[in-house]
Amino acid sequence: MDPKLVEIYSTIGFACNPDGSLIRQREITADPTTGVDPSLVLTKDISINQSKNTWARVILPRQALDSPRQSKLPLILFFHGGGFVVAGVDEPSFQDFYRAMATEISAAVVSVSYRRAPEHRLPAAYDDCLEALHWVKNTDDEWLRNSVDFSRCFIMGESAGGNLAYRVGLRASTSSSELKPLEIKGLILHEPFFGGKERAGSELRSENDKVLPLMVTDVVWEMALPLGVDRDHVYCNPTVEMKANPGMFDEVKRLGWKIWVSGSEGDPTIDRQVEVLNSLQNMGVKAVGRFIQGGRHGIELSDPPKAKELCIAIKDFVES
Repeated sequence: MDPKLVEIYSTIGFACNPDGSLIRQREITADPTTGVDPSLVLTKDISINQSKNTWARVILPRQALDSPRQSKLPLILFFHGGGFVVAGVDEPSFQDFYRAMATEISAAVVSVSYRRAPEHRLPAAYDDCLEALHWVKNTDDEWLRNSVDFSRCFIMGESAGGNLAYRVGLRASTSSSELKPLEIKGLILHEPFFGGKERAGSELRSENDKVLPLMVTDVVWEMALPLGVDRDHVYCNPTVEMKANPGMFDEVKRLGWKIWVSGSEGDPTIDRQVEVLNSLQNMGVKAVGRFIQGGRHGIELSDPPKAKELCIAIKDFVES
């Protein structure tokens, strides 16, 4: 195997066997930040499906339980990033972002764990995240039942999680009646991880990006996609499906959902995000964008002021 490829696998925590198969050796983590006082929120973990080892972390602003008579909170069902391959709900760098969302947006946040590739290739993660919607619908958890307005649910994801939010949202739109009393109002796609066979301009300009170099994106897509498909598969390149199926958002439009797409110009995947936003708008979907100058992929996970700015903007979207 190409030594450079072996090095990339090692960088994301995998070792290569002589036959080319991979072994997950360690979890890749980033340093936590301290932008939000942890005492301002309450958290707990709840199992979703023991047979799949999927679960969720619930994050509530402390005031929601301290003052239960106040108005109930909107729900943000959150899917984390990591290229479908690395990271998890309890990744240290995510914790402050959860707290920022809960406190700045004044929302209940439920961050969902899902099975990861390559042990479980797509669509396993989509299936797990859709199952999480049904789990929320049926939950008897007192925190959620007492503090959440189930008629104001937003599906949100960051990076690969933004891809998940997009695909799971589409699937949920076709079975909205089955999810009641859970009512989805919109999708929040933050720097969604999309791709395609042909390189986008931002990808070519960022071949050696420090956070998301091209060879890493190539590797994680190879690990995550179903065997035998290329990167114009709809799981990777949603615009292929949009062009082939102009009615695919009919239910989203009928339900009045809003879709937010956000990112930064320093992200190698920004051209993909802008393309998806433009396609949504051209198809008549209520879609809005927020793209900041500079930045990098995942900047909000390591820069608390940027996280706060993002959450304030999301709050405006949720309340609009």
